[in-house]
Amino acid sequence: MNPTINLMKAHRSIRKFTDRKVDEQILETIFAAAQCAATSHFVQAYTVIRVRNVATRQTLAALTGAQAWVARAPVFMVFCADLNRLEAVCCLHATVMEKGWAEQFVTATVDVALLAQNVLIAAESLGMGGVYIGGIRNDPQTVCDLLEIPDQVYPVFGMCLGWPAHDPPPKPRLPVDAVLYTDRYPQRFDTDVLAAYDRTTNHYFMNRNNNLKDETWTRQMAEFMGRVIRPHMKAFLQKKGFFIK
Repeated sequence: MNPTINLMKAHRSIRKFTDRKVDEQILETIFAAAQCAATSHFVQAYTVIRVRNVATRQTLAALTGAQAWVARAPVFMVFCADLNRLEAVCCLHATVMEKGWAEQFVTATVDVALLAQNVLIAAESLGMGGVYIGGIRNDPQTVCDLLEIPDQVYPVFGMCLGWPAHDPPPKPRLPVDAVLYTDRYPQRFDTDVLAAYDRTTNHYFMNRNNNLKDETWTRQMAEFMGRVIRPHMKAFLQKKGFFIK
């Protein structure tokens, strides 16, 4: 394989960081590369807020579920799906922007996700590491209040970045033949493939560096998908001007 593929396959979440700072020029270089990600119709519907204020970082660490690395990482950023900038562009040309459509919500959310993945890959290519923080959606209104995020913008997730202080193993993904099909959606899932993957994930959970547990992917997902997660998000998004129509 080539270095790019090897780098991508070596991805793992980093939650412990050294005290080494991230040079501003390095961060700017990472973002310049990340912005080359695909963007639907060239809208670039994203804004990233780097949080430096110590008190704000501590508040965010608490509301994301006591994730201490949010406060301690050299860099913490909040990635936002942003239609507000586009509304301002419409005003420049005396155009009234259509608002609240589901397609706009999808477009902005995909745009910021593609940008963020490029940010992390670029950082990893330089020897850095990071972790996504979906817990930013535990209390998105407080995040908006803290960071003065206006309507037509919502915080999708956070990201910690820095120089790794630990070396966890990559988490095994589903085999390719469990996610890649030809011409049509599968009529049924191959339970043998899932059983083999359960054995792989169980070995991972039982032998990783810490937090050992006798667990499998299917059992974990059945428990997770059987719970209601963040039921406040629909009302929050509609309040912010998303996903109304």
